[in-house]
Amino acid sequence: MIVGLVVAALALVTISFRSPTTGALHDIQGAGSTALRPFQIAATRVAQPFRDAYDYFAKASSAESENTALKKRYAQLRLEVLRNRGLAIKAQQYARLLHLEQRPTFPADYRAVNAEVTSFPSGPFSHSLEIATGSDSGVRVNDPVVSGDGLVGIVSDVAPQTAVVALLTDPSTFVSARDLQTQVHGMLHTGTGSTLILDMVPKQVRVKQGDALVTDGTHNARYRDLYPYGIPIGRVSSVSATDTAPFLQVQVQPFANLGSLDAVAVLVPKKQHR
Repeated sequence: MIVGLVVAALALVTISFRSPTTGALHDIQGAGSTALRPFQIAATRVAQPFRDAYDYFAKASSAESENTALKKRYAQLRLEVLRNRGLAIKAQQYARLLHLEQRPTFPADYRAVNAEVTSFPSGPFSHSLEIATGSDSGVRVNDPVVSGDGLVGIVSDVAPQTAVVALLTDPSTFVSARDLQTQVHGMLHTGTGSTLILDMVPKQVRVKQGDALVTDGTHNARYRDLYPYGIPIGRVSSVSATDTAPFLQVQVQPFANLGSLDAVAVLVPKKQHR
């Protein structure tokens, strides 16, 4: 029955394109359309949920594509921001190195060879880094290394275009240091937990928290110190003493951020000593 009515509806649609607008056939067509009207309405109502579902999924798919594109663009912009921030930090460190060379306290007998840091300490027991300069630029073993803030360490190994720097926290590093406020001398090296301590400071002298330390330099021309006088090292962070120890326990916070270095300078003697 329903199939027959659908066929009749199709026939009426076909005839409507070929028949005149008046006459008996037109009247029959109008009557047929009236009879089939409820089926057309029912078909529309049945199809509407499917149409709505299609529109929903089409819009959801489009929104998901836009969301994916936005996430990808956000990740790209974030990467660009981080890269630009890294370049800005590196530029600041090079600017500080330039400022360091222009200070009146910069050792006159040395020239600075600026270099990019190419590898960093890889763990709590690693106290060295690699830089992108070497013997081709005049760098040699035992040349001091500084950042724009202060002493970093000393060259421990060198190749034509690279070098390894032993940091202040390396157990093999010892620096003769001076307290600028009290003129007290001591030996700077690592203590417990890779902290820096100023050793060999008699209990009778006065050292205060906040005092600035610099390299002590050479006092005997026959025995040249590895570090020229006046390179900033750090500040005294704490001072204590025990009844049994003959020396003060002086802890030092370095000026240079040894764990975050992008650029350093090797201090190369203008006259190479043999």
